Amino acid sequence: MVLEAANKLGTYIPHFCYHKKLSIAANCRMCLVEVEKAPKPLPACATPVSAGMIVRSHSEKAVRAQKSVMEFLLINHPLDCPICDQGGECQLQDLAVGYGKNNSRYEEEKRVVVPKQAGPLVSMKEMSRCIHCTRCVRFGQEVAGVMELGMLGRGEHAEITTFVGEAVSSELSGNMIDLCPVGALTSKPFRYSARTWELSRRKSVSPHDGLGANLIVQVKQGKVKRVLPLENEAINECWISDKDRFSYEALDSAERLTQPMLKQGGEWKQVDWQTALEYVAHGLKNIKHEHGADAIASYATAHSTLEELVLLKKLSSGIGSENIDFRLRQTDFALDGQVTPWLGMPIADVSNLQGALVIGSFLRKDHPLLATRLRAAVKNGAKLSLIHATADDSLITVANNIVAAPSDWLAALSGIVSAVAAAKGEAAPAGFPGEFDDAAKGVAASLLAGEQKAVFLGNAAVHHPQASAIAAAAQWIANATGAKLGYLTEAANTVGGYIAGAFSSQPAAAFSVPKKAYLLLNAEPELDAANPQQAVAALKGAEMVVVMSAFKHGADYADVLLPIAPFAETSGTFVNCEGRAQSFNGTVKPLGDARPAWKVLRVLGNILGLPGFDYETSEAIRDEALGAGVADVTAKLSNVSRVALTSASFGSGESLERIADVPIYFSDALVRRSAPLQATVDAQAPQAVISAALAGQLGVQSGDLVQVLQGSGAAILAARVDNRLPANVVRVSAAHPSTATLGDMFGAISVAKVAAAAAVANAGGAQ
Repeated sequence: MVLEAANKLGTYIPHFCYHKKLSIAANCRMCLVEVEKAPKPLPACATPVSAGMIVRSHSEKAVRAQKSVMEFLLINHPLDCPICDQGGECQLQDLAVGYGKNNSRYEEEKRVVVPKQAGPLVSMKEMSRCIHCTRCVRFGQEVAGVMELGMLGRGEHAEITTFVGEAVSSELSGNMIDLCPVGALTSKPFRYSARTWELSRRKSVSPHDGLGANLIVQVKQGKVKRVLPLENEAINECWISDKDRFSYEALDSAERLTQPMLKQGGEWKQVDWQTALEYVAHGLKNIKHEHGADAIASYATAHSTLEELVLLKKLSSGIGSENIDFRLRQTDFALDGQVTPWLGMPIADVSNLQGALVIGSFLRKDHPLLATRLRAAVKNGAKLSLIHATADDSLITVANNIVAAPSDWLAALSGIVSAVAAAKGEAAPAGFPGEFDDAAKGVAASLLAGEQKAVFLGNAAVHHPQASAIAAAAQWIANATGAKLGYLTEAANTVGGYIAGAFSSQPAAAFSVPKKAYLLLNAEPELDAANPQQAVAALKGAEMVVVMSAFKHGADYADVLLPIAPFAETSGTFVNCEGRAQSFNGTVKPLGDARPAWKVLRVLGNILGLPGFDYETSEAIRDEALGAGVADVTAKLSNVSRVALTSASFGSGESLERIADVPIYFSDALVRRSAPLQATVDAQAPQAVISAALAGQLGVQSGDLVQVLQGSGAAILAARVDNRLPANVVRVSAAHPSTATLGDMFGAISVAKVAAAAAVANAGGAQ
């Protein structure tokens, strides 16, 4: 198009509705240009270039047309720049300087549009400012995959609105704020808190999912006021997810831990850093002396930086303990020593795939921006296949959707192995019956077609108790179809955790073997562990528990609380899913007496008298771990396993089993404490989602209370009936306080209607 050609030449043509990532609407008409031999000005965004075409973008005719459009746009605009949140970064304001008149010929009253209620993140209070560019509508349809906003009415009655009574609840909704060229859509948490010219800007990296989205953190008077995307076509394009955008609200949460604290006589007392760290060092020495170094365990989450994990590993090894891990939700470790998981390709290549099989992923919520790339690939003709225990709407057209209980995932993959072998005219591998259904045949056909294909393992597949067998089957399918094998890594620094070596050579599931002392870094075991029931019991039975966190938690089992700085207040490195190491600096000073965790670990190492804890900067730790100047660590990564390929057959489906998702706004400490995110639909309390068949057996309808029993714990939850769920599967979210009393994320579970459960309990008491 003419506009794109002009951009390549560095010639600016004014526009509002055009955006390089969205379809062409040509409805603002601001980009009218003069094309030789055309009788009237044409929109540059919708006019294809042709050989010999002569276009004048700043001729008298073109400028007159552009000024006329601006006059029309301003007829009904409220002209409230002094109180508008968009003031200073508004396209309409900028272009009105060059193309607007200093007076108006129109004296009629301006139209007024009724404010809309769009939820806790996006404000639609001043929709009178809207110029109907429809960027927000097209973003929902084309990028986010759900049309949350639309235009009603015609002429001066046209207005952008939500569907009746619906809030904007997409996990990418905040991008509509960036896209809006005027002040119609604004950030509700940021609203009226600062002017754009008052803000200083710092580059940073998202601490949430494995993508490593690039961020611009905006600061005023030492406080983070806003987070925006930093455009990086290779990673996050020009988008960020809502948890990247709004999690900063947790930085000033009332739950922030700002002072070291010790529990003495059952009461918490504030102490100085020296006292706290000497107490920790003394306690670790005593426990090592009395019980041996093996009685000490160190656990972190992969939201910790590379530098923090390197020092935690070094500290643990220095004490003599090998009990360290950052994979708190993992239970199968057979791939250790073979696989250092990563995406298996550059992130940008996901958009160009022609076929993909995703195993065990709540795709939209686990990896919002990777889902947008898969959505783009499918729009370009790719065939997407899913294997999962739920039929969640990924907002992507799915070619083959296999919904099976978690215990049947390996059986579903066995069918695909047989189908691939049959499609290639080969015998199925030894031990495989060679039988398969139409769904398996469809997956095989979609993976054998095309050139660029991938098989991805999601978070649930990695957490699965048969993770290694599932990975072996996925590897065979990838090799046989010429596809790449990749992992949709769970957290910001999952790959970095492997690079840091922050795991034991003989691992066991975290907290499965009780220890006498625990060092917890950025971890809330009651929410982050595979079995929170087991984790809390182990912590309460320990002699010393040291919690290093930015927030107050664990008061009932911890002995020491050490305040550490979250991502915005520290420097460090995250290694994203494609193996790209991205370093960042702190954007504001740590709150109160909080300190960067790498400094806390360094000083603790010094007090313990351990060698090699003399780092001056986080960069020195990074360079030791990666090598100076190294940003690409893919040479250290491999998805190839040596686990034998095994077949499985579908079970009888008689016993109930659990599938647990990690809700998008409960995935890490920051999003759990961001008030705007916690007010969204996605942050509502978990429900017990049951199949229609089970609901019929129990006499339960959606909204009824049920008691969910697992291990030695129980939870009372509202039921929701899902007709698409396998008959023997119960979906109960993990990582939420209301379900922290339950056990493993997978495995046996039982459900009873609350009235029936009470009767059983009373009968048991009578016996």
